Amino acid sequence: MSAQNSAGIQTLLDAEREAQKIVQQAREYRTKRIREAKSEAQKEIEEYRKQKEEEFKKFEAEHSSGYKKAEEDANKEAEVKLQEIKDAGNEKGAKVTEGLIHALVDVKPEASEKIVVKA
Repeated sequence: MSAQNSAGIQTLLDAEREAQKIVQQAREYRTKRIREAKSEAQKEIEEYRKQKEEEFKKFEAEHSSGYKKAEEDANKEAEVKLQEIKDAGNEKGAKVTEGLIHALVDVKPEASEKIVVKA
């Protein structure tokens, strides 16, 4: 009977080892599938990102032409205004400078109202 018990125990141990191998294989397969799924998801994300970037570039190219024209118009307008300011400076600059020099040279000292009131 002990031989039968020993054989039965050995059979159970063999079955347990076989079950552990099967569980280990299942874990390895699961881990492998998770890695594959993650890799596939990463590829899909990259493809989606590229697609959206291309759509954005296309949208930007279609709509940025209006901005470029507006920028060019604004630059032209700024140049015109700048030229007007330069012309006004050239035209009236000497007169303004002369007025400033005259104001600095011809000083007319006057007493402050506070000083006049106290005196």
